[in-house]
Amino acid sequence: MATTDDSFNGMTEHCDACELETLHEVSVQIRTESLKKENAQFSREPYRVSECQRCGNRSSQRMNNA
Repeated sequence: MATTDDSFNGMTEHCDACELETLHEVSVQIRTESLKKENAQFSREPYRVSECQRCGNRSSQRMNNA
C-alpha cells in the first residue's frame, strides 16, 4: 500500500527488489491492449506504474484489476 510521508516529493511503498519501504515515482499510463488496428481505439486501459527511486525496479498493474 502506498503512503505519503514527510519526503520532499513522492510516495513510499514496499519494493520487492529492495525488500524495503522506499521512495517511488507513481504514474498512470493509458495502454492499448489490442493488436488489431481497427479495434485499438476501443482497447485502451489505465495502468498504474511505480518505479523505485532507490533501485529502479518498475512494476505496473492494470487499474481495473487493482
